[in-house]
Amino acid sequence: MMLATPSSPRLAAALPGQWYDRLSLLLESTGEGIFGIDLDGHCVFINRAGASLLGYDEPQTLLGLNMHDLTHHSEANGMPYPVERCPIFNAFRQGLPCRIDSEVFWRRDGTAFPVEYSSYPIQDGMHILGAVVTFVDITERKAAEAALHNAKAALEERVAHRTQELRAALKQLRELAAHSDSVREEERTRIAREIHDELGSLLVALKMDVGWMDKRLSEQAHRSPEAQESMRQTLRCKCQNMGRLIEQAVDNVGRIITDLRPSILDHQGLWAALEWQAQEFVQSAEIALLWQMPDNDLPELPPADAMAVFRIFQEMLSNVGRHAQARTLDVRIQYLEQRLQLMVCDDGRGADMKAFEAADAYGIMGMRERARHLGGELRIWSQPGLGSCFQLVLPVGERPCAETPP
Repeated sequence: MMLATPSSPRLAAALPGQWYDRLSLLLESTGEGIFGIDLDGHCVFINRAGASLLGYDEPQTLLGLNMHDLTHHSEANGMPYPVERCPIFNAFRQGLPCRIDSEVFWRRDGTAFPVEYSSYPIQDGMHILGAVVTFVDITERKAAEAALHNAKAALEERVAHRTQELRAALKQLRELAAHSDSVREEERTRIAREIHDELGSLLVALKMDVGWMDKRLSEQAHRSPEAQESMRQTLRCKCQNMGRLIEQAVDNVGRIITDLRPSILDHQGLWAALEWQAQEFVQSAEIALLWQMPDNDLPELPPADAMAVFRIFQEMLSNVGRHAQARTLDVRIQYLEQRLQLMVCDDGRGADMKAFEAADAYGIMGMRERARHLGGELRIWSQPGLGSCFQLVLPVGERPCAETPP
């Protein structure tokens, strides 16, 4: 490296020959760019690393040149950078050091690079002779910072999106829970009304008949034999009528119990309960039934799982009854590769798939939540005018962990 003899007598006095040689060795040993300028901004020394960063092969090429005009003349956007605003010059004009990492230096070929530089005044006593500027290319650091910023922004966006999804899922779960409570209360109200209107009236009638019989029996001793025989016939008819009322009450109790939990599910198993429910539905809806189920090899599910599958099947049928306006119901049950597949299809009016994702599609949400709880999934296909298909796919055996809601 070559260090020019300073044009300023004061700067020459501050850098005697022996010290000047040691300074040359020191500047050559560092990888940072270092140059010195006098009060006019002209380069009085520069190390090889600094010249290389600026695009020059030999440091002596820069000696005597105005460093601001050469490498700090413009901002990153190409706008002129007046020397009056340059922190390097302000540093030694005011006698204060500065450290900047938000600007660029310009190379010999006209390209710019982000730079971090420091400017320190050179002083001889109270007199400022110039400044020493150290600088490094921070292109990689800026790229890393930009990548980190982009990654942080992307992560924040994903977190915000995920948070929004979780809030929507939580809202749906709350609405589903509220809907379930409402349905439960409606069912309780219906059962209470049936018990009051049907069983209550039957029990009141039985009570009145028993009271009538008690009164008539207490009067039997005072009647003539002919009257007693006639009363016995009347009492026999009354007992027969009471028997019919009791049978009716028993039927009503059985129907209510079946609505709450079908006894066939406990006595004959899930598959018989599904077929029974399908037959009950098509008779009530007056539509045709296509039933396909293997004669054997169907696994037995735990009671809780069987009840969940039965309730999902009931909701599938309920959806057909409420919306499909179908003529035929097609039910297929398969067991392949330890996966149970229950499919319910209809030839009804169908619907757009968005209808099954609606916020108020509580029946669909309920089926999906039950399926997730069992480690399975609910699949839906539908198209306006072409009917709908609901498929429950359920792994049987070692159950995977239930899915967490989005």
